[in-house]
Amino acid sequence: MPRRTIRRLLPKPHAIREHRALRAVAARLHDPNLWHLNRHSVSVAAFIGVFTALLPIPLQMLVAALASLWARCNITIAVVLVWITNPLTMPPIFYLTYRVGTWLLGVPASVPEFELSATWIRASLGEIWLPLLVGSLVSALVCATLAWATMRVLWRLGVQLKWRARLRARREPRSPHGPG
Repeated sequence: MPRRTIRRLLPKPHAIREHRALRAVAARLHDPNLWHLNRHSVSVAAFIGVFTALLPIPLQMLVAALASLWARCNITIAVVLVWITNPLTMPPIFYLTYRVGTWLLGVPASVPEFELSATWIRASLGEIWLPLLVGSLVSALVCATLAWATMRVLWRLGVQLKWRARLRARREPRSPHGPG
């Protein structure tokens, strides 16, 4: 796994710990497991981030951060992965999870003509909440498990490639006069 690349892209732990808005949980943020980049921490964070992203709830980043604190995994990766559902991707993702829910429950999809407004959401929520919730939970569980497994496999492959490169480097004959 490209640990250096991930470290370069993620915010620094001290910057997050010292943020003014996080003073209430600052003591918990000193746990080194929240910032480590290892196979367990990254794969569990991927699970939490993807699972939370596919739930139709407000404050997804807060939920992912609290779940990361509880699971003691990389908090930054979990919070960043929540942005899988952003204002551009949220409508198609939640429509797809709604359709999964209707299929699982065996009910017909009866979405009135979509309109992006609070009025439409209030009027339609009574019809769509159960299929949306069931579809979101099942989709979140499946996708989060796939994210967890993918991170485990990619991490393992990265470690194996590094070991093979080290082994090849040891086997190569060295020049008695040194390089160049």
